[in-house]
Amino acid sequence: MMTRAVKRYERISALKVRKILKIIKGKDVPEARAILQLHHSRSKISRFKTLNSAVANLKNKVGSVRINDNDLYVREAVANEGPQMKRWRPGFRGSPTMIRRRTCHITVVVDSHKPIQTKKGE
Repeated sequence: MMTRAVKRYERISALKVRKILKIIKGKDVPEARAILQLHHSRSKISRFKTLNSAVANLKNKVGSVRINDNDLYVREAVANEGPQMKRWRPGFRGSPTMIRRRTCHITVVVDSHKPIQTKKGE
């Protein structure tokens, strides 16, 4: 059973986010949390929140069955490009130069190593 969480319109370039998402892909959830806590990137808070949201979504989807975080792993972690905000700044000899403020959409998919048994009524 797997669930996902999406953080949209994050104000950082997708290239910068993909570097750390490559590292946590395939890791267990506690290990991925430790990596994100110790990483020095500016956007680690949003990635940490997205990972925790995906775990919470899985626990909410299962319901009353208890799930240990050690049984979960990051199945997929993707950063897609979002819209760009275009701004202008004076450049060489006063001519306008375009500044692109990039955004991205972060998607984290969490899955369990073992199949989760749910009750028939749920």
